[in-house]
Amino acid sequence: MGTQFSVTVIGLGPMGQAMASAYLAAGHRVTVWNRTASRADDLVARGAVRADSAEQALAANELVILSLTDYAAMYAILETATAALPGRVLVNLSSDTPERAREAAKWAAAHGAQHLTGGVGSPPNRIGGSDVYTYYSGPKDVFEQHKETLEVLTRGDYKGEDPGLGALYYQLQMDMFWTGLTSWLHAVAVARANGVTAEELLPYATDVMGGMPDFFAHYTPRVDAGENGGELERLSMGVASIDHVLHTTRDAGVDPVLPAAVLEIFRRGAAAGHAEDSLTSLVEVFTGNA
Repeated sequence: MGTQFSVTVIGLGPMGQAMASAYLAAGHRVTVWNRTASRADDLVARGAVRADSAEQALAANELVILSLTDYAAMYAILETATAALPGRVLVNLSSDTPERAREAAKWAAAHGAQHLTGGVGSPPNRIGGSDVYTYYSGPKDVFEQHKETLEVLTRGDYKGEDPGLGALYYQLQMDMFWTGLTSWLHAVAVARANGVTAEELLPYATDVMGGMPDFFAHYTPRVDAGENGGELERLSMGVASIDHVLHTTRDAGVDPVLPAAVLEIFRRGAAAGHAEDSLTSLVEVFTGNA
């Protein structure tokens, strides 16, 4: 067992529970607080200390892990306990936007605390593993000082001093995750309408998604260089293909909103003069429509 540390965990949803459990398993002293106090019962039975208030939880330790729904929840909890904030390091592992993370860092500093933004790239059941990671941003010296404790939860991936970077990388990951997972679920719905089970589709879904890293690796240097040559595929091909997906969806009696949205995006790109360019030209279309 390594050095024993003290840490506070505020917020005991599934992720907060997993984090507090990981610290207990590592032999650390853990103080916990949650609005619904009963959520701490199991953790207390395993050795955690239950704080009676958010202020008491803050006062217990320098390092405070926040695992909340969003930053609004942080303010709702901590604004009633600002007297205990001076000298604290708030590791905010709640999901929110980069700009709100920057605002939170300023708010914490105004109350004498330091703020590390975190974006957890792991589901609760994998907390405690070194094969998953959390994006961090904020003061580098603060991250380095507490890195060993933070890496009880996951491997740390420090992205820079800008407090918004940890949130940005997390939201970029979520952009890809939710879109990709939704596309699979839509395909499952169309498959089911045609008598094909998710189990039967699985090897082909895995094959399609498993090939994505090769596309990313091929296109990344071209995207960064602004090169959108259509040597592998062209947007005009994409328009025709996704139109077929749309009609297949409608024929199956499945909601076509997802392929319809993709078709609209493709058509915008073609109308902007990119019909014979690669789909990577959509980066410019997205940026122009922002």
